[in-house]
Amino acid sequence: MSLKIEIFDPALCCSTGVCGPSVDPELTRIAKDIHTLQKNNIDAVRYNLSQNAEPYVTTEVISQLLDDEGTDALPATLVNGELKKKGSYPTKTELSEWTGLSVETFTSKQKPLKIDLEIK
Repeated sequence: MSLKIEIFDPALCCSTGVCGPSVDPELTRIAKDIHTLQKNNIDAVRYNLSQNAEPYVTTEVISQLLDDEGTDALPATLVNGELKKKGSYPTKTELSEWTGLSVETFTSKQKPLKIDLEIK
């Protein structure tokens, strides 16, 4: 069975929410985690309420969640259509449990690029 992870963000200023003078570190983390999932062939998507409201209406569990609790329940995470988390983004440990990927997959850092700025 293929795995699908959907994250329903609250209304953000842009598609990632990673913009403006003060960037929320949680948004950069979840963007990186989504990229890691996709790199590991897991269908992972994020929806932004302010830019793509349709999935919030057409996904029954999210529509019901918003009717019951309002936008304070966002972000919400579905795994194969089942609500797994609401009110905050999934942790690396939760993503690991849901996907079978090791936590290290989400925490391993690439070596920083070295750039020689010496003027010759």
